[in-house]
Amino acid sequence: MDRVLYLLVFSFSFFVQFLLFLLGVYYLVIMIAGWVPFPEKINKTDKTANIYNRFAIVIPAHNEESVIGSMINSLKKQQYPSDSFDIFVICDNCTDNTELKAKSAGARILTRNNLNETGKGYALDWAFSRIFTMDEQYDAICVFDADNVVSSCYLSEMNKMLSKGHQVIQGYIDSKNPYDTWISLSYSIAFWLSNKIFQQTRYNLGLSCGLCGTGFCVRTDIIREIGWGATCLTEDLEFTMKLVMHDRKVAFCKTAVVYDEKPLTFMQSWRQRKRWMQGHTDCALRYMPTLFKKSFKEANIKAFDCAIYLFQPIHFICFGLATIFSWSKSAFPSMPFYIIGYAFPSEVWLVIVLIQSLFGPLVVLYDKKWDFRIILGFVIYPFYCLTWLPVTIAGIKDAGCKGWDHTNHTRNITIEEIER
Repeated sequence: MDRVLYLLVFSFSFFVQFLLFLLGVYYLVIMIAGWVPFPEKINKTDKTANIYNRFAIVIPAHNEESVIGSMINSLKKQQYPSDSFDIFVICDNCTDNTELKAKSAGARILTRNNLNETGKGYALDWAFSRIFTMDEQYDAICVFDADNVVSSCYLSEMNKMLSKGHQVIQGYIDSKNPYDTWISLSYSIAFWLSNKIFQQTRYNLGLSCGLCGTGFCVRTDIIREIGWGATCLTEDLEFTMKLVMHDRKVAFCKTAVVYDEKPLTFMQSWRQRKRWMQGHTDCALRYMPTLFKKSFKEANIKAFDCAIYLFQPIHFICFGLATIFSWSKSAFPSMPFYIIGYAFPSEVWLVIVLIQSLFGPLVVLYDKKWDFRIILGFVIYPFYCLTWLPVTIAGIKDAGCKGWDHTNHTRNITIEEIER
């Protein structure tokens, strides 16, 4: 009996760690290969044409009276012809003064009251259908969160990307409050790293980047063709997968910067990240098998990369288990299960942690975001990463729950304060 249990535990441990090794190699190849951009194919006709695309800017807002004014004001300061974009605020089940604040700041109001279908995905689907029936015609739609502020060159940079032939573009997600708390700083570090080692590398390699829920631009023709229909808890991830299934992809524009408010407390962070994992699990169950099938049937590397990304929740759990298994060998050598650390010794995991600890600061330094407070941030950042294990487990467990937890936004910071 002990021998059978021994073999089962060893086999499971080896499988988990070998799977992590394969995923680690895959992501390492992506990061290294994507560091240097490949030559981009540009539509020469569009490149030489001096065209100002007309934008509809859409901002879903649920009780955002504290921050909506600064967001609209940052859009009013765009270095782009004012008659080539309109700002729409979706007042979604609001019970405060969001509508009054948005209207006084110069936005057009779309009032929505629907307590049965709550969340940003439903609000966007509802708003798009109304915008498409208006007399005004728009070439593209940009989506932002109400707590954002936007760099003054955002629309002009997106216009350049559209002129190159890109149809869906994600902007650079920065932080407007990185140094408020250790949680907001950890979030900021995570997004800075994601911009460089996930978004930029995939854009350089011609793969599909990922939509981040805010700061993205979509040609209206794309939404008309495949529909929005992304109404799960992570509507951005769902629409990204729909795009790849329809042989489209997301581009990345690092010069179109959006400053996003990060959570201040651990409980805010827990609720938000759990919602992300619930939506991620939902998308994985619905799209991962089809994407894997498409990738092997059509030799489609974009579909394969997206399918691997949807596997991330299991990756998080496996990494946590492998770490525990590995440490158990040195911490409890007399326990019967000490062999679970055999496949990859604890020293290997220590090297992995050290490499990751050094790689992150180098990426941030490369992007010129260095600040002495970031050094402290990277000291506590591993703990933030460790909290993803229980968050992921909780998100998978409650993947069937569709309730939307609204995050209260209170950091009213202007674009002038940030860029100064």
